[in-house]
Amino acid sequence: MEPVFEREVLVRFGHCDPGGIVFFPRYFEMLQVFVEDWFNDGLGVDYATLVGTRRIGLPTVQLQTRFERISRLGERLTQRLWIERVGRSSLTLRLSIDGPDGPRAAFGQVLVCTSLDTHHSQPFPEDVRAALVRAVQAHGKPTSTG
Repeated sequence: MEPVFEREVLVRFGHCDPGGIVFFPRYFEMLQVFVEDWFNDGLGVDYATLVGTRRIGLPTVQLQTRFERISRLGERLTQRLWIERVGRSSLTLRLSIDGPDGPRAAFGQVLVCTSLDTHHSQPFPEDVRAALVRAVQAHGKPTSTG
């Protein structure tokens, strides 16, 4: 299955520890920015409006991580995202960060749609669900869309 969204990211000074390699928590920051950019640029759903105006949260409730190799200052990495499952109020993603020599980090992430007023889960809004369904139809089927 081809990725639903892909882009290149430059490893910057702020990502690195004094040894000049990516400090592992920075991968999680890269991951969050990548998911936000996917909503904005890949799904056509403005993330800032979703969270700020519409008061819809998408917290990560599960995150599996595997680190494969180090990444160094100045390297260009490719981030990729696949949809594994679209549920009523949850979304399971598989993501990778790869360098020219192979995988650097791999993630399995579950996001849950919540109300930022009640902090309880809720179904995805219709426009968000429609965007997710379009992405699935364009790039291959996830394991479930229920």
